Amino acid sequence: MPVLERIQAEVENHPLVLFMKGTPDYPMCAFSSRAIEALRSAGATHVHTINVLEEPEIRANLPRFSNWPTYPQLFIHGELIGGCDITLELFESGELGRIVAEALSE
Repeated sequence: MPVLERIQAEVENHPLVLFMKGTPDYPMCAFSSRAIEALRSAGATHVHTINVLEEPEIRANLPRFSNWPTYPQLFIHGELIGGCDITLELFESGELGRIVAEALSE
């Protein structure tokens, strides 16, 4: 499967997808660590994660797919939400909890 089709399938088949450096238990950059921490604090009991350090094709092509240059990248129901800063802003405003609850209840 071509990499852009694989990325499309990942974001369509999981309500919450975080493309990150490392894993939720062992994030490999501070931005990925803060994003997964915010998601967990917002009630995301399950987030489908892709470790872009172990997926070089995805790491190279996701910015082209999403038009977003950096990692992590959070997708909810196939839509790019943003990176670490946007995730943290949504968490601090209380919106992330609402978005996560809606995504996981569907």
